[in-house]
Amino acid sequence: MQLKPSNKSNQFHQSTKLSKSDQIACLVLGTAQLGMDYGIANATGQPGYNMARSIVQEAWESGICEFDTAQAYGQSERVLGRVFKDLGIADEVRVITKFATDIDHSDRAALNNALDISLNNLGVESLYGLMLHREDMLDLWEKGLEENLMNIVGSGRVKHLGVSIYSPERAVQALNIEGISMVQLPTNVIDRRFEKAEVFELAHDVGKTIYIRSIFLQGLLLMPPDNLPEHMRFATPVLKRLNSLVRDVGLNIKELCIGYVKHVFANAKVVIGAETQEQVIENVTAWNQDISENIIDGVRCIFNNSVDEEILNPTLWHN
Repeated sequence: MQLKPSNKSNQFHQSTKLSKSDQIACLVLGTAQLGMDYGIANATGQPGYNMARSIVQEAWESGICEFDTAQAYGQSERVLGRVFKDLGIADEVRVITKFATDIDHSDRAALNNALDISLNNLGVESLYGLMLHREDMLDLWEKGLEENLMNIVGSGRVKHLGVSIYSPERAVQALNIEGISMVQLPTNVIDRRFEKAEVFELAHDVGKTIYIRSIFLQGLLLMPPDNLPEHMRFATPVLKRLNSLVRDVGLNIKELCIGYVKHVFANAKVVIGAETQEQVIENVTAWNQDISENIIDGVRCIFNNSVDEEILNPTLWHN
């Protein structure tokens, strides 16, 4: 499938019906917040251990069994490992992690050592998924990286290989690589690049799983437009349009952001982080609600044109 824009209404995704248990199984707890200060809207900072435990426990008891982390997320792996042990769920959880980007991915011994570190930190015998943390690492795939990673999979310590990407072009590249079975990408109500490029249809056609991240755009979409910090004022017009839509449809921001990705991309996994137990409850509550087709059409109408990459890409936000 070629990368191309589309005006189709993603009928495949919208027509797919999942049971309630299957729907909640599509939720993944993002855990960057558990290991460091993360997100532009983060008002509480990195949670202490007791709160981290409450966050994971609330997610687990709500039916969430997958956890997304990375070696670059500060103490996230270690915190998760301690919580899993305390809750007695280390043998049941599904964990996806990513190696530090400064590891020599052409060095098999270095990769195996990194895997040992993550498994030890997490207190698990194997990973559900191991993702490359940067899309440019795909350029190493045929230069020894594939062989090194398949060796790890062959050891039984990793079930799936994947990559975290930022552009539709790289998503298509990754989905066409035989050894990669999961692709993580940013998508939300204002960032519809991958939707328009038919990346989700391609994933379905080749039988691979999309993991959606940044549904709140690192918290930016949750911020009041008039309260943005000075260096983020360029995002004010877009946030005002979003807030106007929210008022018109009678939802709050979270309900709209979560409802949109759940409705449109029913076959994707959705990664949502939390800084407090209350946020987990809010997210799950919003997830369990349904939004109408009219609201979906409203999002597509208002954000039909591309939003400036300066807003969509947090690496371009200058502090």
